Amino acid sequence: MRYDVITIGGALEDIAFFTREGVVIDNKEDILRQKLLAFEFGAKIKVERTYAHFGGGAANAAVSFARLGLKTAIVASIGDDDRGRRILRNFKENGVDTKLVRKVDGKESSYSILIIGPENEHVVFSNRQAGDELLISQKDMTTLNSSKWIYVASLSGKWKSVLATVFSLKCPKIAWNPGYNQLKEGSRALSRFLKKTEVLILNKDEAIELVIGNAGVRAGSENYYNNLDNLLKEIKILGPKTVVITNGENGASIADQERILHISAERASKVADTTGVGDSFGSAFVAGLEIYGNDSRKCIDLAMRNARSVLSQPGAQNGLLTKAEIK
Repeated sequence: MRYDVITIGGALEDIAFFTREGVVIDNKEDILRQKLLAFEFGAKIKVERTYAHFGGGAANAAVSFARLGLKTAIVASIGDDDRGRRILRNFKENGVDTKLVRKVDGKESSYSILIIGPENEHVVFSNRQAGDELLISQKDMTTLNSSKWIYVASLSGKWKSVLATVFSLKCPKIAWNPGYNQLKEGSRALSRFLKKTEVLILNKDEAIELVIGNAGVRAGSENYYNNLDNLLKEIKILGPKTVVITNGENGASIADQERILHISAERASKVADTTGVGDSFGSAFVAGLEIYGNDSRKCIDLAMRNARSVLSQPGAQNGLLTKAEIK
């Protein structure tokens, strides 16, 4: 089978704790950590509610693509345990092909603990375990090469080997939403991958991390890199054909081969949880390229609709739109 898209990265279970006892602190003097979520030292924190749902960047994107009508598979690693079986069942229920999912003996399936604060922002503590064992086997290369798109989410473990394999593929277009492990390397270390990227998707903080991760760039550059036009231009020079930067409630910006476009966000009528919003946006933007062609505005509009829908429900996947809902 030829897939429209194959996602690569994490598949896990999210366990979330909602509390209003956290304090959001502005920390603008540190461009890489402009907001902090703090709790009283030594305190017992009251939790208002909890939930357990499915997550992981590649998993969220895969479910999003499948719901939007694209033939989708995922490359991920899970443990041979109850959590892993729940993760697989969720994929199958959402129409995601799991033939490229690898079970790892002796490792438990990955999970994350999320602390969700008073403004529905969150901090994530991740236990990767089986996820760190993600590798792409030689026998999977034919399947990957035949896909229209490869969507690479945050990677851990032997991620450099995974990226080298992905970017050696000849046929697919590659959309990339790099994670912390990749971004902290800086743009110079990632240069050979960025030059082969069709669509690079980042939030503003991630974009700043990418461009100032190089020695000698950080000092005195805070104001320059806080400007979205400057960020887009600097990242576009690195080689990706299209750069998309999200900026929370301020909307999103895109630089493609023709122009820079800024699009304001429609305020969400309800914010239940911000988990997975970036994944819902990035996957829907790429899905839009398949659905609408190269109409950047339509792709951004679809991405924003998907993100608003995810915001309205707890969990990273519950609010993902279906093909019927976008008509």
